[in-house]
Amino acid sequence: MMGFMKRFRRPKSPKKNKALRVPNYDFQSPAYHGPDQTLRLDDKILRRIFEYVCPHAADETLESSEDSGHDGCMTCDMRDLAHCALAKRQFYSVAAGLLYKSIRIDAVHYCELEEVYAEQRRKTQTAHDVDPPTKRLQQLCRTVRDNQHVGSRVRFLKIPYMTRESCKADLARTVSVCPNLEYIDLPDGFYTGDPTCQLLRQELQARCPKIRKMKYDEGSEQVLETLLHGYWQELRIVEFNKIQIEPTLLRQAFGVLPWLSEASFSGMPWMNDSFFHSVPGVPDLPPLDTLNLKKMNGVTAEGLASYLTSPICRDTLQTLKIKDCSGLPVASLHAVLHYATNLQTLEYTATVSASLPIDPVPPMTSRSLRKLNYEIISNSTHQMYSPATSYYQYLTNSLMSSSLPALRQLYVRDPDFPESLTLAPPVRPFADAPPPRGFSQPLEVFSKGLDELEWIFTSITPADGFGRRGSMAGGRPLSSYSAHKGLGPQWGGDARRSVVVPNGFGGFLAIPAESERPQSAGNLTAGGDFGHGHSQSLTGLGGPPRHSWMPSHQKRSSRADLWR
Repeated sequence: MMGFMKRFRRPKSPKKNKALRVPNYDFQSPAYHGPDQTLRLDDKILRRIFEYVCPHAADETLESSEDSGHDGCMTCDMRDLAHCALAKRQFYSVAAGLLYKSIRIDAVHYCELEEVYAEQRRKTQTAHDVDPPTKRLQQLCRTVRDNQHVGSRVRFLKIPYMTRESCKADLARTVSVCPNLEYIDLPDGFYTGDPTCQLLRQELQARCPKIRKMKYDEGSEQVLETLLHGYWQELRIVEFNKIQIEPTLLRQAFGVLPWLSEASFSGMPWMNDSFFHSVPGVPDLPPLDTLNLKKMNGVTAEGLASYLTSPICRDTLQTLKIKDCSGLPVASLHAVLHYATNLQTLEYTATVSASLPIDPVPPMTSRSLRKLNYEIISNSTHQMYSPATSYYQYLTNSLMSSSLPALRQLYVRDPDFPESLTLAPPVRPFADAPPPRGFSQPLEVFSKGLDELEWIFTSITPADGFGRRGSMAGGRPLSSYSAHKGLGPQWGGDARRSVVVPNGFGGFLAIPAESERPQSAGNLTAGGDFGHGHSQSLTGLGGPPRHSWMPSHQKRSSRADLWR
């Protein structure tokens, strides 16, 4: 009994002269390194720093999620930016503003973490679990609906294809509280008038008046008429694809879009030159910065000329894209360039089956054109000579006649085109000779064949006033294009690096880079002679040559990088 009662006794109090035991925590005071220098950074500098932490947060392009990716893992970058916002009160306002400005939801991590998370999902996944991008969209929806200030910051929202196709209701709830939204990735049914996107369309029209880009595909004719009701008057870019609508109604829709700067037309056979004519009582086609025509066989050079007769249209148009338009052959490009006096970029793509006519064609002439994308593809594979050869010969004649003095970049779908420039006929540099043929400006040539994925760069340096070629000391970039004809394997094979320079007589000559001279010249040093007295032209005056001007980009990658 006494033993049992001992359990109810009051525990003994610790002795007064005995120190209380405390847990042995190893507290270390932070090292002092002087005053906090971040207090001196203003919001502008902090914003710039955070843009390097999360590059896609500064993405303001009106492109889809598939076309506007960045190097690295966008999801990890957003996580790092969120940590920056919580690191210091000074950082919060700047980092939070970037965090919700341009939102990007990705299906996977583009780093080694995807392997870890995928393994965790395989172990804990059940039949009722949703995929990660859908869960992220639902979390974003809850965040912007709980905090209206966060919703007002959202301007760009980019979502994976499968997520926007399967989460239309979540998208509708999200955009309903984002009044300043300018661009959002929408499901394909939204552009074709699909009834399943009706709720999303109503929310976008009622709540988001600042949308900048919209597309109308076949089947969306009735939806296009809603523009006349005043929706989305701040549209900048509009695309039309295979729609069937009255030309007058389409011109009226253009009349209510005062900020329109780019229009694309594709697969509309009813559209002809009369669409560009000025008609009393019908709004004119507004002045555009960019005009894109694809498979528009009814449009000819006369129609574009009638549009460009207006001074404001002629001075505004800077980019013209023509692809597979039979009404605009290569022989009519000189007429288009004649009227487009302020054009800076021309992208022309055509598939040909016959050579150019034997009749002489005036050269392409423009004093403002700076970039030319000239892609001629031959659809005939059984002919001995490709029909595209005559088209590239026409381009060569236009270049050699100095008709494009402002041209700086040239894209061609012929891997041998840079070498063909070296075969230009020489012209005697005499005072009584006619104007010399050749280039008067540096030209960057990007070429590739039909089976190649990347553009191959070649730089062409003009001669000086005396017909002499420049020197490498002036920062001349080098090229790396395949030279498999006429130069032989002693120049480094298919992967050699070379530069194309004038030969002093109106033509051009390909020479090797300093580090890749012919094998027969291996005993020559950088300061020695190459040929007869041309060491100045290869090594410059008093300094080593510069071997490249193109920066090397470091990309993060791993075994889980799906885009590698």
